[in-house]
Amino acid sequence: MPEQLRSDIRLLGGTLGTVLAEGGGEDLLADVEKLRTAVIGAREGTVDPASITDLVESWPLERAKQVARAFTVYFHLANLAEEHQRMRALRERDDAVHPPGESLAAAVETVRADCGEERLARFVEGMEFHPVLTAHPTEARRRAVSTAIVRIGAQLERLHAAHPDSAAEREARRRLTEEVDLLWRTSQLRYTKLDPLDEVRTAMAAFDETIFAVVPEIYRSLDTALDPAGTGTRPPQARAFMRYGSWIGGDRDGNPFVTHEVTREAIAIQSEHVLRSLEEACGRVARTLTAYANLTPAGEDLRDTLATAQAAHPPLMADIAKRSPNEPHRQMLMFAAARLRATRERNADLAYQRPEQLLEDLRTVQSSLDAAGARRQAYGELQHLVWQAETFGFHLAELEIRQHSAVHARALEEVRAGGALSEATEEVLATLRVVAWIQERFGVDACRRYIVSFTRSAADVAAVHELAAHALPAGKAPVLDVIPLFETGADLDASPRVLDGMLELPDVRRRLAESGNRLEVMLGYSDSAKDVGPVSATLRLYDVQGRLAEWADRNGVVLTLFHGRGGSLGRGGGPASRALLAQAPGSVDGRFKVTEQGEVIFARYGQRAIAHRHAEQVGHAVLLASTGTVQDRARRAADRFRGLADEIAEAAQAAYRELIDTDGFAEWFSRVSPLEELGELRLGSRPSRRSAARGLDDLRAIPWVFAWTQTRVNLPGWYGLGTGLAAVSDPEALRAAYAEWPLFASLLDNAEMSLAKTDRAIAERYLRLGGRPELTDKVLAEYDRTRDLVLDTTGHTRLLENRRVLSRAVDLRNPYVDALSHLQLRALNALRGPEAEKLDEDDQRHLERLLLLSVNGVAAGLQNTG
Repeated sequence: MPEQLRSDIRLLGGTLGTVLAEGGGEDLLADVEKLRTAVIGAREGTVDPASITDLVESWPLERAKQVARAFTVYFHLANLAEEHQRMRALRERDDAVHPPGESLAAAVETVRADCGEERLARFVEGMEFHPVLTAHPTEARRRAVSTAIVRIGAQLERLHAAHPDSAAEREARRRLTEEVDLLWRTSQLRYTKLDPLDEVRTAMAAFDETIFAVVPEIYRSLDTALDPAGTGTRPPQARAFMRYGSWIGGDRDGNPFVTHEVTREAIAIQSEHVLRSLEEACGRVARTLTAYANLTPAGEDLRDTLATAQAAHPPLMADIAKRSPNEPHRQMLMFAAARLRATRERNADLAYQRPEQLLEDLRTVQSSLDAAGARRQAYGELQHLVWQAETFGFHLAELEIRQHSAVHARALEEVRAGGALSEATEEVLATLRVVAWIQERFGVDACRRYIVSFTRSAADVAAVHELAAHALPAGKAPVLDVIPLFETGADLDASPRVLDGMLELPDVRRRLAESGNRLEVMLGYSDSAKDVGPVSATLRLYDVQGRLAEWADRNGVVLTLFHGRGGSLGRGGGPASRALLAQAPGSVDGRFKVTEQGEVIFARYGQRAIAHRHAEQVGHAVLLASTGTVQDRARRAADRFRGLADEIAEAAQAAYRELIDTDGFAEWFSRVSPLEELGELRLGSRPSRRSAARGLDDLRAIPWVFAWTQTRVNLPGWYGLGTGLAAVSDPEALRAAYAEWPLFASLLDNAEMSLAKTDRAIAERYLRLGGRPELTDKVLAEYDRTRDLVLDTTGHTRLLENRRVLSRAVDLRNPYVDALSHLQLRALNALRGPEAEKLDEDDQRHLERLLLLSVNGVAAGLQNTG
């Protein structure tokens, strides 16, 4: 462990100890220490796990809850320390290596050498990265907890910057202790359920604090890589290639709380935030742009624009001129800032009608500066503002609508029947009217994508267009790009046929003609993995991407694949850059769109340095994945090992389906995990099930993964892989596939991460709660088989042997996660056991509270929910 990280963890842990002793007494600190040393001893083989069970059972429930809270707070502090270490490592890497690995500069260097300058320019011109934030309920922390952690981080930075034994250091330590004390006193659990607009406002923090500022830095990195000497003194060679999207307030699939009113309010909140940010940025650049007219004369277009403004708004322009005499460029930017404020405040006389008008004003200033020889001012900070306006417009992130195909089918049936419409159908029509209003108010790009979950045929796409035509008068229907979402194994297999049918729809053909033959298709990772298991889902998704790329080439369509990946490995998560390089040849082609969900949003966008690194890694992978070298390597490996992969997938899927199709499996799963209690965590506005049924089919993929994570089994990330590998009689062929085929390597590396976060001994205790020893034995046998064969195939002597930083993080956390698992098992045993019906109301309430506190803590410890 790096010394600075060790020091930070020791400092934060010691501060927490002080806070526990002050707030709960020395006896609370002693109990926490007893459990801490016991779980470490159990890992080292010096303590009998049964004695840990006795220890946690001996505490009153109130004390057990306090201990669970203490370990949860510790994880928040340890995560913070690791985040700061990661930022230090990024700074050191940037200082030591040029170009840094997995950076835009490294990608430019590689592509330039492999493909030449002309193809590099073509790749850069066509590159797109489209992250879409979703409100899927996978962020277990309350916002109050997150902001408390941010404040602790600020004090930790102050402490690092202060001289030893100085007044500044003493004050930073005092404030650090105060903030840790407040974190300890802050409830870890939500008492009220989030509504969709709470989720919208929570996401805005990522934009306000990180994304808005980082985006132009990313473009500058690319521009510098393309021409280091010229950047900042010439028109940029890097275009604005990032576009953010959002499902928050637009995704109504299974969420009855997302209504057309919510969607309308969501875009208004987004607009308020981006207009305020643009106004502040414009004002900041204006304050610095003090170029005197005699030295930097205004161009003719700028003079004309200022004269027009003077005629239309004499008092405002007189005030601006008084504050900035003989500084025409500054005056123009101050006027633009005033117009942005008017746009936000809905002052129609002064407001911009659309973002293109703002860009026109900014480029007028830019051209004037360039013509006057002030090129550094034209293409420096002012260019950053131009990039921000290009990227975010006046809507910040495109609001995407999602709804289930079955909802559209029922609505269309009612509409065609011509009778009274149900409330659900009226809501579908009202949503389409709101989409039209958003486009009129903020522009078509603010909300034009409409995703249809569980698309089974082209008729599911046609239904949306027909409903839109019914919702609004002729000629008033919104512009819609209806995107099919293929989720289950069968739907993925049928996707090319569905797209063939879409090409026959007049509305789709018209949109293709308008958009330059651009089409988007979404692939669901979560439900496909839940349906057929992680191995078969990975291979099916790879296959369908290749088939769709061939389909697009055949039909002259510019295809963008939208990857509906979750945060956890069991839902298609993992490092996005590695996943990109493992995609089927031709399926990326310079474009990458992906969902960013729950805790992933704050893990990737909570700190500017980390957000910058994430975007650089993705940009690096998008450029490289589009090159012939990478695609040829993947194609050769796939041709060589495809038969072997099919053999693995067939056996893996059979093993997976055999397990989950076992009679009574759903009930057993509910007994061995905190599945049914997860809804009480109030993680988000959306229910955990699509219907009132209680089977696995209606259970969403997120709680499916979250519950398995809590049991320390992590089954969705690896189950069936061991049986699949065992079906191959040639271990050398498996090792060759791991060495040569990026997809297979990614599959095994991701499974290895899931296995490393699995604890067999504790998992067995959870599984035994279900009273089905044959299912327990089956799961544990598959774990043993998978672990052994993954290690044999990768050549590793232990899990994560080649992932030093991740291995360290897992090893650091595991004993403390064990502590919370023991506390959770106490609660589950009492709530699931034969004496459960005899519990009085108070004990029931305390046990449920203990269970939820432990769930929250395990999520913080493993940094995974769903």
